[in-house]
Amino acid sequence: MYFKQFYLGCLAHASYLIGSEGEAAVVDPQRDVEQYVEEAEKQNLKIKYIIETHLHADFVSGHCELAARTGAEIVFGAKANATFPHLAMKDGDELKLGKLALKVLETPGHTPESISITVTDTNISNEPQKVLTGDTLFIGDVGRPDLVGSKGYTAQVMAGMLYNSLHEKLLKLPDTVEVYPAHGAGSLCGRSMSKETSSTIGEQKKFNYALKVMDKDEFVKMMTVDLPEVPAYFPKDAEINRSGAKALQELPKLLAMTLEEVNKLSQQGHLILDVRPASAFGAGNIPGSINIGLSGQFASWAGTIISLNTPIILVAENLEKINEAVTRLARVGIENVKGYLDGEIFAWDKANLDVNQVMQITVSDLHSQLEEKANLQLVDVRRPAEYQTGHAPSAINIQLAYLEKELSKLDAERPTAIICASGYRSGIAASLLARNGFKQLYNVVGGTTAWINANYPTQQQAAACTK
Repeated sequence: MYFKQFYLGCLAHASYLIGSEGEAAVVDPQRDVEQYVEEAEKQNLKIKYIIETHLHADFVSGHCELAARTGAEIVFGAKANATFPHLAMKDGDELKLGKLALKVLETPGHTPESISITVTDTNISNEPQKVLTGDTLFIGDVGRPDLVGSKGYTAQVMAGMLYNSLHEKLLKLPDTVEVYPAHGAGSLCGRSMSKETSSTIGEQKKFNYALKVMDKDEFVKMMTVDLPEVPAYFPKDAEINRSGAKALQELPKLLAMTLEEVNKLSQQGHLILDVRPASAFGAGNIPGSINIGLSGQFASWAGTIISLNTPIILVAENLEKINEAVTRLARVGIENVKGYLDGEIFAWDKANLDVNQVMQITVSDLHSQLEEKANLQLVDVRRPAEYQTGHAPSAINIQLAYLEKELSKLDAERPTAIICASGYRSGIAASLLARNGFKQLYNVVGGTTAWINANYPTQQQAAACTK
C-alpha cells in the first residue's frame, strides 16, 4: 500500500493519496490539486477515484478539476445529491485499488451525507488497517453537529446521528485501526482537536473526551452547547462543492493597478485587502482597507469577514505574496479579486493621498496605560471560552467574528486597544475598527499570551459577549 497524508496548515486540512499496483484514490482534496497529480506521477500511480467524505463547508474542494485532469471518477456518499456526474456510495459498498479494498461506512452526524472509508490491504489481512473518518471523528474530538441547520436538521438531531455513527460504526473497528481525519487543531469543524493528525481507534477510546460519554442524551447535550460561531461562508462553500468549483486556471487574470485606479475603485465599493503583517499594516495603510495577514489562518478569517462576491483589490509586499493570497482566497470560495496595487504602499503617501496608521504596543505599554487609569477601552477579540480562561483586567470581550455587529458596545471617540491571543486576530480587528471610524487604535503585540508570560494580573469571569 502507498499512503500519504497532505496537511494544509492554514486550513488545518488533511487530504490523502492512497495507492496499490498502479491505481490510486485521492480523498478530500484541497482546491489546488497539482500536488496530487505530481505525487501520483512520481509513484507511477493513475488516479482512479476522488473520494469526498462529505460536502465540506470550510473550504472549496478541487474534485471537479482533479477529475477533469485525470479522468478519475468522483465518489460521494449517496445522500450528498451532488449535481455533477459522480458515483454515489452506500453503506457497505466497496472500491478496489489493486490489492486494496476501500469500504464505505455511512457515518452521518457532522453532515447527513458523511461517510468514512476503511482501508484494507488484502496482502496483509482481511481486517481493515486504516479508516479515513472525514469530519466525523477527529483526533481528540468529533465533528460539530450544527453546521447544516439551513437544511432542516437541528443540531440535536445531528448530534444523535453522530452518536450512532461513532458507537455503532467507528468504535466497533479493531483498536489497532489507524484513524486519519480531514482536519486537525485550528479547524472550526470541531472544538478541541489535537495537534496530532493521526491516531488509532484504541487511543481515541482512551483519550477522546467525546467518546467517554456513553449516554446518548448526555452526548447530545454536550455536543450542542457553547459551540463556536459558524462563519457565514460555510453554507456557501458546501453548495459550491455540491455543484463543483471551476478550475483555478479559469479564474480571471489579475490586473496590476495604479494608485489612481485603486483609489477610484475603493471609492466605488471595492474592498482593499492588505495581506501584510499587522506591523507593516500599522506603519502605513490605505484608509478603509482591511488587514488579514498571510502568516495566520488567512483564508478562514477572510471567508468569515468578507462576503464571497465582494470585489477585492490586494495589497502585499510583492507579486509572490499576491499570487499566494489569490490561491488561498480561492480555497474558501473568494474568487472576485480584481487586481492588486502595483508598487510600494508608501507611494500612496507620496502621492498626497491619506494614509492611516495603527500603533503597535507591547503588553508593558498596555499595563502602564491601564495602571494610569487612562481613558483607554480594551477589547479582547478572542472567543468567549478563551476569554473566560483569563484576560487582562477591564477587557471587554467581543469576538472577532461579531465585531462589526457589536460596534454599539464601544465608544469610537475613546482610545482603543485590541488584544487577542498572539496579536494576529487583534490586527484584523484593528483594521475593522479603523474602517468604522475609530481613530486612536493600538494593537497589542504578543496578545494575552505575552500578558500572562509577563506575570501581569488576569481576571477569570463570564464573557461580556456570549454570542
